[in-house]
Amino acid sequence: MGDLVYGNISALAAALAIAIGSIGPGLGIGMLAGKAMEALGRNPEARGPIQQNMILAIAFAEAIAIYALVVAIIIIFVADSKIPTV
Repeated sequence: MGDLVYGNISALAAALAIAIGSIGPGLGIGMLAGKAMEALGRNPEARGPIQQNMILAIAFAEAIAIYALVVAIIIIFVADSKIPTV
């Protein structure tokens, strides 16, 4: 019974890690793309630099979500290997 509860808690912790870790990058990428579209609407000739900067900023924001995914994977595999036996 203790193993089942401990496994469920680690799964919940991993789910919370990826959920909370993805909120910020999701909102940031959405706002970034919206502002880039506004900038392109105002100045279509500057498409190249705007697009380049947007892609670079999206990559930096997405890295945070990837870190959250790595933490969730670590929680799942490390917690499963250290389940105490009663």
